[in-house]
Amino acid sequence: MAAVLEQRQPLASAAFAGYLADAVVAALIDEVTLTPKPGLVDMRGRGAHRDLSWDLMCHSAWALHPTFHAMAVAGQHIADPQQLREQIGLIGRQGEAAMMAATGGINTHRGAIWALGLLVTAAAQDRNAPTPAAVAARAAALACRHDRLAPAMTGNKGELACQQYSVGGARAQARAGFPHVIWVALPWLEHCRTRGDDENDARLNALLAVIANLDDTCILSRGGQAALTAVQSGALRVLIAGGAASSHGRSALQQFEQELLALHVSPGGAADLLAAALFLDRIKT
Repeated sequence: MAAVLEQRQPLASAAFAGYLADAVVAALIDEVTLTPKPGLVDMRGRGAHRDLSWDLMCHSAWALHPTFHAMAVAGQHIADPQQLREQIGLIGRQGEAAMMAATGGINTHRGAIWALGLLVTAAAQDRNAPTPAAVAARAAALACRHDRLAPAMTGNKGELACQQYSVGGARAQARAGFPHVIWVALPWLEHCRTRGDDENDARLNALLAVIANLDDTCILSRGGQAALTAVQSGALRVLIAGGAASSHGRSALQQFEQELLALHVSPGGAADLLAAALFLDRIKT
């Protein structure tokens, strides 16, 4: 019997890595498919973007499946945390190159590679502790380690926005254990489901709650502090009006979207965190 179990374990381990990668891709596709999202790509159109589409986002998500699978495998097999951090950093940079090749040079999921890459690695580290808080804590421990192989500066818009507006951005979000996922998105999902909202409306409300609370560098980089303040206030107005499940909330959501389109901004950072929440929600037991 021991020999049989030893033979089965590698198969179980490989299957788990595949399951986690599948769950990440599913979360990314669930996020982009969620409709109607203010200023974001969804089933209706491009939102405030000119170079993105639902088809392209789905294509990008599937192109990243090998990246997330490789990160999960690394999380399973590399015990040294510093070595693991640098290995997934390398995998992430290779994944970003694969994403750019698949999309013709369009940034579809750079932020998601960072957030979901850390989370899928952390989920793979201990399959017996898949709760959102436990996975986020392990991801934070990895994010707090310095990747000595990474470039000192990338020049990405989010990085530049962090410097210009003195906000923490995606890096600080990860190092803090994804508070907007654990303490905002997931509780809103649970609250809305409990009160009877359908799944689409529950996810929309969770997204709005994140938008209302997040210093989103995607908005800052395109519209500055004034745009961020307007977007946060607009999202809060929708929730106060009753959220996506109510008639007043739906009306407020339509008005909010028109404001975003007029500002030419899109809450991409909040969308990445919603995808992270949907991933953790999917794998929890």
